[in-house]
Formats: sequence, structure tokens, C-alpha cells
Amino acid sequence: MSLLEVIALTAADARAAQEGGAGRIEVVADMAADGLTPDPDVVAEMRAATSLPLRVMLRANPGFRTTVHELDRLRRVADLHREAGADGFVFGFLDPLGGIDAGAAGKLAAEVSPLPWTFHRAVDHAADPAAAWRAVRELGAGPPDGSGPDAVLTAGSPRGVDAGVDTLVRRAAGGPAAASMIMAGGGLRRKHVALLAAAGVTSFHVGTAVRPDGSWDAPVDAGLVREWRSLVAAAAGA
Repeated sequence: MSLLEVIALTAADARAAQEGGAGRIEVVADMAADGLTPDPDVVAEMRAATSLPLRVMLRANPGFRTTVHELDRLRRVADLHREAGADGFVFGFLDPLGGIDAGAAGKLAAEVSPLPWTFHRAVDHAADPAAAWRAVRELGAGPPDGSGPDAVLTAGSPRGVDAGVDTLVRRAAGGPAAASMIMAGGGLRRKHVALLAAAGVTSFHVGTAVRPDGSWDAPVDAGLVREWRSLVAAAAGA
């Protein structure tokens, strides 16, 4: 079954995403920094506005590394977001050498368990993207308590899906388990959907694509969400 996830900054965005037929919402703040942790009050407002699952970003700075102090703050705020109505989370970090920081991710995963989580686009910015993809897949495959990510938000390239679509297709060719982990997003365009769906990708993530003029200053448009929902559903059924 296909999934369309929409980035929401406000309760109005969340309502429009649901009206347009989105399957899930990613809740973030400060898209100028590529998405940081929102205020728990915003999550509570969205929870009151929609019945869709809410995955909340846990990211304290515009980069992809974290510190012990930041991680402690994120662990505390995760509890506040859970109380506010979060159904899951989005996070992921790189270590000082540009590899996947499995230790930091594991600490947050233990904090948010048993709620599901997505490993975000830090994977696209790794020093060795192929090794990073393997490392994230390993996180998703175990441990036995199911605390690994159930999805990886990735464009296949730090420059976006236009540059990374071939990489995503190759990764999806690794088999159904690999394809099911991919949530394609980061400059996703309509022309990419059929190609990725044919490769086995079933999850798609959009932000500016469902806002008038592609601007973060504009609210989510239910009509544009509806068009994307139809596009994704048609590609999945092709």
C-alpha cells in the first residue's frame, strides 16, 4: 500500500493535508534550517486538528551531528511530544567522520519506543553514502525489540531527488525489504513518482510541492495534496 507523507508547520497545514488525502504528517519547524524540532504546543494543535499519524522531527541544529547535551534535550522533548499526541518521530545523526551515528540514534530510539521512527536525510549527507545506507538498513533490521527505524527519508543525494533518483532505484533493486524502507523525499517531483514506484518504492514525502508557488511561506493546499495522492495511488497500481 502506498503512503503520501506531507510536511506540516501548522494546524492549518495538517487539516489541509488530511482533506487532500495524505496518509501521514511530518511535523517540523524552521524549514530555512531544513526542519528542526517543533514546539510541543504546535503538535498538540495539530493533534486536535487531524486524525492522521504525526511524526515529529527531533533535530536541534541545522547540521547532522549532535552532542550529548543536545541529545539529552531531545530525549526530554520527545516525552513532551508524545504527551502532545505524536505517533512517531523523525531523527538520525552522523558521527564526526561522516558515518551513521548508531549510538545517538539508539539512545533516542530507546526513549521513544515503542513508537515508530524514520531515519531522516542525514543518510544523504554521509561521507560514504553506500556504507551509510547499509548501516541504516542494519538499524532497521534489528534489534529484536523492534526499536530500529521503519523508514528512511532519502533523496539518494544531498542535492535532492533529481540528482539521486537513480541511486534510489538501485537501492530499491536490493529487494522488497530495501524498497519498503525508502521514503523518497527531498525535492521530489511528479515525474519521479512513476519511476520510483516501478522500482518498488511505495512511500513518498512532499513539502513545497503541495504549497502554492512551491513556497514555505504558503500554507499546504488540499487540492495539491489531492493531486499528489492520486498520482501516488495511480503509480502504485500501475
